Amino acid sequence: MGRTIVIGDIHGCFDELIDLLDLVRLRKHDRVVAVGDLTVKGPKSREVLDLFIDDPRFSSVIGNHDRALRQHWRGEPVRLVRAQKAARDELEFNRNRYSAYLQSLPFTIDLGSHLVVHAGVRPGVPLKHQMASDLTGLRTMGANPSGREGVPWYEVYRGKRIVLFGHWPAIEPRRAPRAIGLDTGCVYGGRLTAYIIESDQFLSVSAYRTYDAPKRKLR
Repeated sequence: MGRTIVIGDIHGCFDELIDLLDLVRLRKHDRVVAVGDLTVKGPKSREVLDLFIDDPRFSSVIGNHDRALRQHWRGEPVRLVRAQKAARDELEFNRNRYSAYLQSLPFTIDLGSHLVVHAGVRPGVPLKHQMASDLTGLRTMGANPSGREGVPWYEVYRGKRIVLFGHWPAIEPRRAPRAIGLDTGCVYGGRLTAYIIESDQFLSVSAYRTYDAPKRKLR
């Protein structure tokens, strides 16, 4: 049987992604699932999307940056930040291909014992009633759910499935009783991390360089 390999925020860091896939020794029957934010900030959003589109072993949920591009291409009134505009311009030459793929990405992927989501789930709220803004932007239970001040949602969450998420970069994977955060800040000069469900194993590779400055120092 193949393994299920869940990867943290890639953000266009294609070279590091290839290194990580070499490190995990990706096999024919393995499955690779990303926690979203395939694009934006790193140098090779196009190459990352091409790999996910062309290889049926690969799937992903939608991240907040991917979602901004998706909303923009839908004609929704969303204001792109500079890094998102750069990714849009990079992908524009084959916009229909990349737009169609981003349109297809779900907010969650159910892996049975585990649930993959980009940012988080609001504790106590049934999955079908979770808001898109929480699934792609939740961090804390404070007055500003997307902010960093307040109790992290994953410290409160006690759902049936273990949630695998990204969005909130840290030096090491975030571990909680029923959640694991896999964003280890590759695009900020940190590491790109994979979690193999069957063996409860973390593997990671170092970023080649710092592609974008984090708003706060990773800790």
